[in-house]
Amino acid sequence: MFLKKYFTIILLFFLVANSFAADSKQPITPDSVYFYMKKVADWQWHSLASNGWKDNPKDWTNGAMYTGMLAWAKVANDEIYYQKLVDVGNSTDWQIGKSRFFADDYCIGAMYSQLFKIYKNPVYVADFKKMADSLVELPHTESLVWKNNVHLREWAWCDALFMGPPSLAYLTDATGHQKYLNKACELWWKSSAFLYDKDEHLFFRDSRYFTKKEKNGQKVFWSRGNGWVIAGIARLLSVMPDNHPDRAKFIKQFKQMAKRIASLQQSDGSWHTSLLDPASYSGKETSGTGFFCYALAWGINQKILSYNRFYPIVNKAWKALTTSVHPDGKLGYVQPQGAAPDKVGFDDTEVYGVGAFLLAGSEMLKLNNIHH
Repeated sequence: MFLKKYFTIILLFFLVANSFAADSKQPITPDSVYFYMKKVADWQWHSLASNGWKDNPKDWTNGAMYTGMLAWAKVANDEIYYQKLVDVGNSTDWQIGKSRFFADDYCIGAMYSQLFKIYKNPVYVADFKKMADSLVELPHTESLVWKNNVHLREWAWCDALFMGPPSLAYLTDATGHQKYLNKACELWWKSSAFLYDKDEHLFFRDSRYFTKKEKNGQKVFWSRGNGWVIAGIARLLSVMPDNHPDRAKFIKQFKQMAKRIASLQQSDGSWHTSLLDPASYSGKETSGTGFFCYALAWGINQKILSYNRFYPIVNKAWKALTTSVHPDGKLGYVQPQGAAPDKVGFDDTEVYGVGAFLLAGSEMLKLNNIHH
């Protein structure tokens, strides 16, 4: 009797384990991806209309949201979603932020550039282009050590690699002037040489973190910070010509990071706020997870990453994201604004997390349309 009961328990264990294994490889339906994208996007627009804007519409937080909202507008194929973004531009007079060479303050330029490409209204990019024309003329010889407000002039922190380079790349895509993309590449490699750990294949947030350690003795690598970077590479490559001299170098770094990031995924499909000390920050976090899911799914869709190797990773990541959505569409588990790993809960939400979620959804939709 005891043996029978024992073997029954063992059998149940294997059945459950196999079901989880199968679930991680089971395709996600395009309809379900669309459903979650619409739910999250609509909740965010409703929240902004009802509760007001937490930060200035030109702020980097919202700039990151617009990237996802543009991806959603394309998926939805509904002019109303584009119009919401045009309304934002009209409300800002199509200006960038006040610190002209601060990447956070021209992150919004990516949206302006993409809308200019659609509507051909030169007012949309006039201010951003004026700044970018000045930026490409600067020598950029300053050290990236975190002092003297260097971040107002240089990409001295890893977040900047999502805010700045893609914005310049989209300006090139919209105007045809290669100088913006070329400057983005030049400055990317300057930042990479300083912040990229060639052993770990991850980026330090800034020079203050070179010697810091987590509780378990590991180096401090922030999930969302590295999400900013790998998503930034994907967005750069998405508008970079195939014959661009830096393309192969970007693909090499993208593959290195993708392999390392995939190896750090947690059992629930998410990445915790600290990549190398997930036990100290035990909950899932959806902004880093969203950007990772987006970049890896994009890589599969572009045939840069192996479908067989990476599809189970993004499949689990997408499920970790969708199970973080409240019944009304609010996205939870988004780490608040910061510069390092921190605690996060189900009720925590931020607009940039929504941007990451929608970017991820746009690539998961393509991925599952192809293979469904």
